[in-house]
Formats: sequence, structure tokens, C-alpha cells
Amino acid sequence: MLKRLLFWLLIAFGLLLLYIVAPALLINPGKLKTQRPGQTALMKLRIEAAAQKGRVLKIDQRWVPLSRISNKLKEAVRVSEDAAFFSHGGIDWDEAKEAMNYNLKKRRFARGASTITMQLARNLYLSPSKNPLRKLQEILITYRLELSLSKSRILELYLNIVEWGDGIFGAEAAAQKYFHTTANDLTTEEAARLAAVLPSPLHWNPASERVIVLRRKNLILKRMGGNDKGR
Repeated sequence: MLKRLLFWLLIAFGLLLLYIVAPALLINPGKLKTQRPGQTALMKLRIEAAAQKGRVLKIDQRWVPLSRISNKLKEAVRVSEDAAFFSHGGIDWDEAKEAMNYNLKKRRFARGASTITMQLARNLYLSPSKNPLRKLQEILITYRLELSLSKSRILELYLNIVEWGDGIFGAEAAAQKYFHTTANDLTTEEAARLAAVLPSPLHWNPASERVIVLRRKNLILKRMGGNDKGR
């Protein structure tokens, strides 16, 4: 009886391990060096969710190279989402430790520690679920992305696929939607506003005067070194 139980436990463990590892093994991050990703997992999820409500969601995404995205937006996103982006290997373990301690004190998941690469992995291949098993998948894919791509390419991919509103994906579409300009011509103020809403792009509008948006925008401007509204 004990041997049979151990056998089935090993089978269950093997299947669980395969479930976790399979998504990371099936992807081919190397092709992203030169190819643009197609419709991402997050885009598909949003389209399906809209369809279930009887609505057709049109995806607005306009790919631009990193050289045509404002340095102000790159910096605003970095300081707000992943300050150590250029120095870690995909996971910011110091930030993860702080987030864990904070969440234990609050007794709930109140603070995340996702890096830009982790968010890219999730947006490209997974779902926004906070399921621990999905998080392990995200970590494995994150390492594969970091091993295959340069930091500049990871940032370029992220800024072109990240969600910025209902059907709005990428910096160019967001810049034109909210500020009637291009991603390359965003002001510091506009860049900070776009970065400010990344934690909740379906609920916060970068152009709004909501307190939460203004508060986060001002914090980002401070981290960037001032509140210059110029170009």
C-alpha cells in the first residue's frame, strides 16, 4: 500500500513539475531577437473576456523601435516599475524580499515585485493570475528571456506590448490615444503619467486628474529628478 501511494505521489509530482516547466520549454525566446511577437497572451485574454460580454475588442498597437520611444518614457517606466532593471538578471531578489516582508505584515498580497522582464514574460505567454504555480512559470520564462535577449531588446519588447488601457497596447498607441502625440515626442509630464497607470491600466487614465494618478505621477517625476514638463 505504501509503495503504491509513493508511486502515485511521484506521478502527481512529475505531472505538476511538467505543468510548471512545459510553458518555459515550449517557447522560443531566441526568435524575439529579430521578430516581433504576434498577438500576446494578454491580448488574447482581453479579446476573449470582451467576447464573453458580447463586445468586440479592437487591439490598437503600433510597433516602433526603441530609438523612436522617448528617453523620458523609458526612464519613467524604469524608475516606477523596475529601478534595478539594468543590474539584475531578471529577478530583483532584494525587492522580492521586501515585498514578501511587507505582504506578511499586511497578511495579504499588497505589494508585488515583478521586474520588467517578468512582466514581459507574463504578458507574452501567461496570464495576470497570482497563482503560485503560474508565478513559477513566469520566473522560468523570465530567465530564458534574459539569457536570450539584450536588456535593450527586452525593454523594446515591453514598451511595445504593455497594456495601457482598453485595447491599447504599447507606447505609440498610448501616446497617440491619450496625448495626441508620438511616443518619441512625449513630454516628461506625459511620460510620467503613462508610467503612473501601469499597475492598473484598465482603471486609471493617464490623462485624468484623479488623485491616485497625480500622486503616482509626482512620485515618478521626483524619482526622475524633477518636475520638468518640457520635452
